[in-house]
Amino acid sequence: MKTTMHRLVLTLLLAFAMTNLSAQFQQLYEKKEFITGGDTLRYRILYPLNYDAHKKYPLIMFLHGSGERGNNNEAQLTHGGKLFADSAIRQQFPAIVIFPQCPQADWWARIIRDPNNKDSLGQYLIKSEQPIGKSLGLVSQLLDTLAASGTVNTRKIYLGGLSMGGMGTFELLWRKPNFFAAAIPICGAGDPNKVTLYARKFPLWIFHGDSDPAVPVSNSRLMNNALKAAGAKVKYTEYPGVGHNSWDNAFAEAGLLPWLFKQKK
Repeated sequence: MKTTMHRLVLTLLLAFAMTNLSAQFQQLYEKKEFITGGDTLRYRILYPLNYDAHKKYPLIMFLHGSGERGNNNEAQLTHGGKLFADSAIRQQFPAIVIFPQCPQADWWARIIRDPNNKDSLGQYLIKSEQPIGKSLGLVSQLLDTLAASGTVNTRKIYLGGLSMGGMGTFELLWRKPNFFAAAIPICGAGDPNKVTLYARKFPLWIFHGDSDPAVPVSNSRLMNNALKAAGAKVKYTEYPGVGHNSWDNAFAEAGLLPWLFKQKK
C-alpha cells in the first residue's frame, strides 16, 4: 500500500513539474493586444535575448491551427511555441516571434470545409473572391505596424503556420505580395490560381504528412506544383505514414531554421 502511495505521489510531482516547465516557456512570450477600429487581435510576442530596441531584428509571424482558436491568448503557443523559446535557438537565431490568436468563430483563410462538395482540393473549397477575413486582416495590419516600428528588419520578415494556419499562410502571401522574405506552410491548403502574385523567386518550404486525414496531402502537392511552375524557390517535404501532426516532424528538421534565416528580400 505504501509503495503504491509513494508511486502516486511521485507521479503527481512529476506531472506538476512538467506542467511548470511548460508554463515557464509560455511565460517568455508577453501577452499583447492589437486594437484598431474597435477590433482586437490577441497575440503573444517573444523578444530576442538581450533585446535592444535600437536594433532591427528578423520577425517571424506564426499562425496556429483551428484547434487553438479562442480568446485566452494562450492556446496558440501549443505547437511551435516551445521551439522558438528554446534558449539555444534564441541565442543562434535572435528574432521577434509572434503568435496571434484567431477567435473561435473566425478562420485565418477564406477556405471553408465542405465534405459534401469535394473539389480537387479534397474537402476544402477556396473562397479567394471574398475580402480578407477580420482576423487575418488584423494580422496584416499588425505586420504593417511592426514593419514601420523601426525594430524590425523588413528584409527578413518570415511567415509560417500549420493546418488552418498553413492555409492562412498561403492566403497572406498573395494578399501581401513582396512583403515577406520566406514562408513555411505546414499541412495547409491554398489557391493555386493566386501563386503568380508572389511566387517568382520566392522561397517556401512546404511540409505535409501523406496520411493526413484532416487536410489531404493533395493540397500541398497541388500548391508545390503550382509554385514550381510560377518560378518559386520551393522545397517540399512529405512524410510517409505521418498524419495531421506533421508539424512535429517539421519542427524537428535540423535545417529548418538555418534555411529560414538565410532568406532575405
